[in-house]
Amino acid sequence: MTSIDEIIAALGGWRGDMLARIRGLILEAEPNVVEETKWKKTTNPLGVPTWSLDGLICTGETYKDKVKLTFAKGASLDDADDLFNASQTASVRRAIDLHEGDKINATAFQALVRAAAALNKS
Repeated sequence: MTSIDEIIAALGGWRGDMLARIRGLILEAEPNVVEETKWKKTTNPLGVPTWSLDGLICTGETYKDKVKLTFAKGASLDDADDLFNASQTASVRRAIDLHEGDKINATAFQALVRAAAALNKS
């Protein structure tokens, strides 16, 4: 199984740096989170990084122009800091698209991660 470390190394550049930063924030917010890679396919042989705790919290997909963090139950989370900027009309999920040079509000992001984990436990 491919590790998230291998995905970060293979990406390199700003996308690898961004995914590594996000991963660090997730692990800091929820130290017991389970990291896995899923959904390997021909077009994405390394798979997609996922973080779970009593259910899926979020995925970290990478594209040429962005790193997309999709929260499985994002529509049920309070996003007071308006981090969600993609999949706004989806009935269950919500996403954060990060492009080269973007900064993320670490405190607000970690609050979303903790809220997603708490929702999974409820």
